[in-house]
Amino acid sequence: MLLIHHATIINEGNSFIGSVLVENDKIKSVFKDEVPERIRNQARIIEADGLWLIPGVIDDQVHFREPGLTHKGDIASESRAAIAGGVTSFMEMPNTKPQTTTIEALEQKFELGAQKSFANYSFYMGATNDNLSELKKVNPKNVCGIKVFMGSSTGNMLVDDKKSLSAIFAETGMLIATHCEKEEVIRENLAHYKQALGEDIPVKYHPLIRNAEACYRSSAQAAELADKYGSRLHILHLSTEKEVGLFENKPLANKKITGEVCVHHLWFSDEDYEQYGNRIKWNPAIKTAQDKAALLAGLLSGKLDVIATDHAPHLMSEKQGNIFQAASGGPLVQHSLQVMLEMAKQGKMTVERVIEKMCHAPAELFGIEKRGFIRKGYFADLVLVNPNKPYTVSSENILYKCGWSPFEGNTFSTSIEKTILNGSVAFENGVVNDIRGEALTFTAN
Repeated sequence: MLLIHHATIINEGNSFIGSVLVENDKIKSVFKDEVPERIRNQARIIEADGLWLIPGVIDDQVHFREPGLTHKGDIASESRAAIAGGVTSFMEMPNTKPQTTTIEALEQKFELGAQKSFANYSFYMGATNDNLSELKKVNPKNVCGIKVFMGSSTGNMLVDDKKSLSAIFAETGMLIATHCEKEEVIRENLAHYKQALGEDIPVKYHPLIRNAEACYRSSAQAAELADKYGSRLHILHLSTEKEVGLFENKPLANKKITGEVCVHHLWFSDEDYEQYGNRIKWNPAIKTAQDKAALLAGLLSGKLDVIATDHAPHLMSEKQGNIFQAASGGPLVQHSLQVMLEMAKQGKMTVERVIEKMCHAPAELFGIEKRGFIRKGYFADLVLVNPNKPYTVSSENILYKCGWSPFEGNTFSTSIEKTILNGSVAFENGVVNDIRGEALTFTAN
């Protein structure tokens, strides 16, 4: 048995001094009072005075680049970074090589996860214009959802046939997660700026080409399809104030259309392109400070539901050049929890709300069985955070295979002390231990 003793437990909107007893891979007891002496005598004890104990973070959107793109990241390297950042479970995207658009490719990914992943895992099945028969074979108990690219991104899995889109929403019966950007709007904007500026367009124009209208029109189309067919829709990496208006402020359990915000859209704005350049080039693009504020307000009001990363490593050499040459995406999963806790320290949201949006809400939204909360009988995926130990991101402590971070040089006021995965200490003293994660299981979503 493992006893995490006298921590500040932050869970389900409450904070209190308590202890958690872990037996095998599950939480056996949560103590608000003193722990009985017989238990203290039997258990291995982690003294946690002054530390926060939270559920493990669940990241519902990552790109770990395996198979086929492993020069920039792989399941082992990126899941190690996740564990070091307090992320105990992830859901990985299908735009790899080969793309995860067949049951065979999906099964191969799960085999890779079992062999290599340091965190718990699931994988999205990718939709195309012509793989509906494969989508219908997916087991919703094992797979987090179906990913639909309604805008092109790395790997170009764009689903742009209206009949195919309608069939996916109408006939698959699973959670549909969408990347929403309207291609015709992007093409029109691109033609305009090419005419005005020529071929060498700086990155600061990226949010004007992939603009708010492109995002809104695509997200509105996805919401309209979900309403029409009664589908379960989750719109990923929202980036604009206008899109927030598509969502309702009501309990998560009563929603069929939900929204995700990524840490980079909450931390950066278009004012930062001058300093960071291509390091903060994402699809959808980082937009205005007003958009950033509206996304935060949407999370606080309950209109938006989940905070994730869209972790997407590229080599720094791939991030060079103008907007046509520089890859979109960046590595985030090792530092996402620290970023959001820093925002809490700045007074922008409470620590309890951070835990809700990064731990509880993903578990509830996807119907993940027995994870995302500190509850008796749940898997012991836990993180100990030191709220008073500053941590500076540097090349020496970055674990991503690509070797860089957009937060490099930033000092956060919290540190990840330990990560516990399925009851075992997976990260401590700056070292990720050789422990493997498990496949996530889901209730009907």
